[in-house]
Amino acid sequence: MPYINQKILGIILGLLISCGTLAAGPVVLNPSHPDRYTVVKGDTLWDISAKFLRDPWLWPDVWYVNPQIANPHLIYPGDEIVLTYKDGRPLLSLHRGGGMGKLSPKVRSTPLGQAIPTIPIDAIAQFLTHPYVMEEGELDKAPYVLHFLDDHIVGGAGIAFYARAIESSQPTRYSLVRPGKPYIDPDSHEILGYEADYVGAADLLRPGDPAKLLINSSEIEAAIGDRLIPAAADEPLVNFQPRSPKQEVEGRIISVLNGVSQIGQYNVVVLNKGARDGLEPGHVLAILQGGHEIRDTVQGHGAMVRLPLEQAGHLMVFRTFQKVSFALVMDATKPLHVLDWVRPPSP
Repeated sequence: MPYINQKILGIILGLLISCGTLAAGPVVLNPSHPDRYTVVKGDTLWDISAKFLRDPWLWPDVWYVNPQIANPHLIYPGDEIVLTYKDGRPLLSLHRGGGMGKLSPKVRSTPLGQAIPTIPIDAIAQFLTHPYVMEEGELDKAPYVLHFLDDHIVGGAGIAFYARAIESSQPTRYSLVRPGKPYIDPDSHEILGYEADYVGAADLLRPGDPAKLLINSSEIEAAIGDRLIPAAADEPLVNFQPRSPKQEVEGRIISVLNGVSQIGQYNVVVLNKGARDGLEPGHVLAILQGGHEIRDTVQGHGAMVRLPLEQAGHLMVFRTFQKVSFALVMDATKPLHVLDWVRPPSP
């Protein structure tokens, strides 16, 4: 497993915090659940939970901790998960090294080692701190690349440049971003924000107008006109746990990130709902398709009939902005599309 920044790890392990009020009713088992399962490398906690539960985001309701088990908050390849019952209620227990104990995912300071992650880390790591959505006019006011030193036409790691205008000596670290397309609500046509493609990172060498900076890392070549914004602090955005939103929210998938045209499991999508609509990191939403109108050509003199929405998968919100959110598709039963609907999962 590749090295993972310990601060980002705090986000991922934050998904594992137990909460006894996640489910409004009894947890429903997967009809084809096993009685026990041995963890293998490449598993995620979500996938293992889906083997036992119909709704895998409800695992904290059936997993608990036994302090007699070494590191019971982390699950490793070779561990055995066993389904038992108490007073008719399902429980998942951890069997490790000949000992049986109740399991509760829980944040502690133990190193990750080879423990399985909650969700695929690589799918969301790059989207946790980079500033991908900017408010209207925000980038227009930001400093921008004016000129590369030593006759460079574009910039990469190790290349210095001048920018307008950074008068303060703080902060010293900046993100280079490139203005992109607007995110537009498909129903209200409101501009929800602007995509800001991440270019790289730069250190401030000397403030002024122009200021002097040095590119220390880049994902794509920097160009004249790229904007500079203070780099996000290298710390978790928030600790969160998977759960269904308490409030009603109905939104749409309006974009898919990383240039992917077909949306499936573990793709990152953009929703037209954000913090102002009550969405928070960890909220699980059902993905639905359909809902369009067709003409009844048999009866009703050609009246229009709206077809029902059909569930096509689930996603988990992991980062919110004011008007949009980023979410990871956790499962999909059919191909997903931009403009598919999202709502809280049905009980």
